[in-house]
Amino acid sequence: MIQIKKVKSPKDVKAFIMLPFRLYKDDPNWIPNLIGDDKKHLSQKHNPFFQYAEAELFLALKDGKVVGRISAHTNPRHNAKHNDKAGFFGFFECIDDVEVARALLDEAISWNKAKGRDNVLGPFNFTINDQCGLLVDGFDTPPMLLNTHTKPYYPRLLEEAGFTKAMDMYAYLSEKTEMPERIERMAAAIERRTGVKIKTLSADKKQRAEDIKRIFKVYEKAWEDNWGNVPLSQAELEHLTAQLLPLADPELVLLAEIDDEPVGFCLAMPNFNEVLQVMRGRINPITIVKALIAKNKISTARVITMGVIDGYRQKGIDTVFYYRSYKHGLAKGYFRGEFSWVLETNTMMNRVAEMLDAERYKTYRIYEKQIG
Repeated sequence: MIQIKKVKSPKDVKAFIMLPFRLYKDDPNWIPNLIGDDKKHLSQKHNPFFQYAEAELFLALKDGKVVGRISAHTNPRHNAKHNDKAGFFGFFECIDDVEVARALLDEAISWNKAKGRDNVLGPFNFTINDQCGLLVDGFDTPPMLLNTHTKPYYPRLLEEAGFTKAMDMYAYLSEKTEMPERIERMAAAIERRTGVKIKTLSADKKQRAEDIKRIFKVYEKAWEDNWGNVPLSQAELEHLTAQLLPLADPELVLLAEIDDEPVGFCLAMPNFNEVLQVMRGRINPITIVKALIAKNKISTARVITMGVIDGYRQKGIDTVFYYRSYKHGLAKGYFRGEFSWVLETNTMMNRVAEMLDAERYKTYRIYEKQIG
């Protein structure tokens, strides 16, 4: 018998967080978040998402055992931005059982219907600025920082429950020990032609705060027309900055300026998933030692986000960003770089990644279903 129950108690929250540890215990490519970070992310007290949105968490039990989980949530900022009535689901994990999956998804649909929503999109954990999407190919390698790794059977479960593809998002991988001369020449020519100047994040604390403000202003302009984009609230911006800044390498945070005006930005990060992989979700004396060793051996990086504002696109500034990111990364021993994610509809960025000899090696998918 399948039972769907709301997450209400600390014990339920623990079961919600710990389920993936059981589902993926034999999968070497699954990398858990820190358990404490997941608790904070789900907490109305700690996550600024809850300042404007509602969410409900659910567990699926079969014969008394937890076998699945899901969230159902609203996102009024998304609805206002895109003028729609979409609802959302996220955190989907499930055994390979279509009836369990259907029961979870039906619960998320019913919850959103009661909130006046006319379709559901997901998975988003909770927003497009968090971990999102189901992996549909590229299961043979671990994910990089802030990306997910999910079960190969999940797409089938959702499709059998009536969900269809809303959008695919690509991850590209580039492996190089030196930067090809043609790319270096290309980047230099673009810089001369456009007059673009690339600045890195300042080492001065006060100036760094100003740099971050400028970067996020560019981010809002550059991404305003992107599919699914939702501007960060001020609280979310401060929360995200507090999370990422301690992990950031200033030389991998790039701001493009023309005539002293910011026109684009690029954020690459060392792949701290290499550290999380050895910690297995826990902080204790043993995992701290393992983490310190792993931190000094990080050999991969991820270009997490990049944007160029309208009016300065198709001038090659994105190519300069990729070149500078890879050049700085190689100097620090990062020989494998991921560019992700890139919307399947973003023809220009997909073309640039391919031009730089990057291989499309993972696809993440957002699903949708109309509410009847």
